[in-house]
Amino acid sequence: MAAQDLYGRIAAGGRPGAGDGPALQELWAWQLVSDDPERPDAPVALDPRHAVRQQATAAMEALARRAAQMTQMPELADRLVHDFERARMRPGMGCEYLSDPSEVNARIGAALAGAETELLTAQPNGPRSRELLQIALRRDSQALARGVRVRTLYLETVRTDPVTREWCTEMTRLGAQYRTIAGAFQRCIIIDRKHAFVDDFLHTDGPRHAAVYVQDEAMVAWIAAVFDGVWARGEAWNGDARVAGLGIGVGAGARTTRAQRDILRDACHGITQKKTAERLGWSVRKVAKELEDLRNLFGVPTTAALAYVWATHPERLLDEQPLLDRGDVTPAA
Repeated sequence: MAAQDLYGRIAAGGRPGAGDGPALQELWAWQLVSDDPERPDAPVALDPRHAVRQQATAAMEALARRAAQMTQMPELADRLVHDFERARMRPGMGCEYLSDPSEVNARIGAALAGAETELLTAQPNGPRSRELLQIALRRDSQALARGVRVRTLYLETVRTDPVTREWCTEMTRLGAQYRTIAGAFQRCIIIDRKHAFVDDFLHTDGPRHAAVYVQDEAMVAWIAAVFDGVWARGEAWNGDARVAGLGIGVGAGARTTRAQRDILRDACHGITQKKTAERLGWSVRKVAKELEDLRNLFGVPTTAALAYVWATHPERLLDEQPLLDRGDVTPAA
């Protein structure tokens, strides 16, 4: 308001007073006044329409720049999120985010080089190349030579892969233990129950080979417990081929549901109905009813007889594909 009053006085031929400094500066900023060479102490009023147009143009240009910046913000956030998460998950904080395959392998290699008691590996992605297995052969055999116990889980399908069979035969001779399982499980590497490497499920759009290096003692213990649970359900393997004829022709015509097959696998491994119910989130009565239906389906009188039939039934090889294929990790078998 003071600047407007001063503009009116200048337009009428007046001059600014001693207290009009701030108002005069505002008029200069809006380009509403200019100098009079003949009267330096008496500014000249300019056409306000021109000044307002200039201010409006400048304001619109500023708004356009801001709008452009706003449209770029989501893309900028996407570019920065990996750096942010990496900073949150760094060494010394319980877990470390690893986005580069070479970095993943370097961390695994360093932890494995210092292994003293145990190496647990779950590989749900099917057979691997001879080159990758050769890398693992050197490192795992060195661990075995130091007295480290090596246990590895594979999918049932690797039993038909000649390269993996050859690898397993050699490593079993050196003292490693292998089991295969038909159901899905998640990939992990656990070393001395102090270090664990798992797939990155936090960044769904992250790099395919990204991993999380876990060092929190409680979390590593939990991951190891999950591995032990799957291991207990696996079938020992020393490199022998799958029995001919198993797994052929099963699939679309399956007589059992996936939940029933999970129940049958537990029954074959002596897992109680209560434990099976807890794992599936069911009641014990529902599990018992499913077993009754299965006994009727296969025409056997007892659950023990049902487990015997299922142990060699082709449908036990269903559900072999992992729930999420996140690639491969080279250092461990």
